[in-house]
Amino acid sequence: MKLPRRTFLRLAGGAAALPAVPRIARAQTYPARSVLLLAGYAAGGPTDICARLIGDWLSRRLGQQFVVENRPGAGGNIATEAVVRAVPDGYTLLMVTSSNTINATLYNNLNFNFMADIAPIAGIMQAPSVMEVNPSVPVKSVAEFIAYAKANPGKINVGTAGNGSPPHMFAELFKAMTGVNLTMVGYRGGGPALVDLLAGQVQVMFEGITSSIGYLRAGKLRPLAVTSAQRSAALPDVPTIGEFVPGYAAAGWFGLGAPKGTPQPIIDLLSKAVGEGLADPAMQARFADLGAAPMPMPSAALGKFIGDETEKWAKVIRSANIKQD
Repeated sequence: MKLPRRTFLRLAGGAAALPAVPRIARAQTYPARSVLLLAGYAAGGPTDICARLIGDWLSRRLGQQFVVENRPGAGGNIATEAVVRAVPDGYTLLMVTSSNTINATLYNNLNFNFMADIAPIAGIMQAPSVMEVNPSVPVKSVAEFIAYAKANPGKINVGTAGNGSPPHMFAELFKAMTGVNLTMVGYRGGGPALVDLLAGQVQVMFEGITSSIGYLRAGKLRPLAVTSAQRSAALPDVPTIGEFVPGYAAAGWFGLGAPKGTPQPIIDLLSKAVGEGLADPAMQARFADLGAAPMPMPSAALGKFIGDETEKWAKVIRSANIKQD
């Protein structure tokens, strides 16, 4: 039987729309089970701390567990690739960090294109890092550190959260702008590096203030300066590196991402929930206690911010001729 053309087109159009129906239905019931939130660094570092804060909020807000899983390695690329390869259904999410914007240029052989393969959901938190030393290091300012490093070339070990991590890049930027010779020692995350800094196995770190502030307040580490352009409200008496090295400025930030193709209603729901968390007074107080600040950005704004950060770090990496082994 030959169908009239109009009837045929109506049926064909309905058939074409069928695959979208289950996706819409799933989005309307999301989340129906626990959600996996991957963090690309070890427990105890700022990425892990931020992931657990926002994961706890989303668990309470949306009624399902947001389970944080640490998958450290390759500057966060292992976790990122796992999310890129995951089913885009909203049940596998990524803690997006400044590492992702750094890695886009630092690595030449990534199996994914971060900008194309990860859908931005929302900004969460921003925080400066702090240039901090073990108290056994005989310096109390950035100027003294530079003089000490130049008198001891290659003998000062810098702990980092791994090659390409923000602590690594912030230290490389410091090296490039001051001409000092420091030895980079990479770990699988900020937490393990901090353990060795406290023990004196490494002498200095450019670590996130969120994971360091307790040790700084207890006098177990000595802050020399914060990496951001402005002083931190959490450490108001600590100068910026830029006060000694004009033009130096860098800060860590964290957001939430999902595999490309994740239904827009799910992204919108998560973005809204994160935004509500950042407006919550208790969450804001917790951020302030950690020396951080909320970074409220919906999906589109976070996407633009990621693009700008990628371009910024590409220029730094190329001008400093920084290469990933």
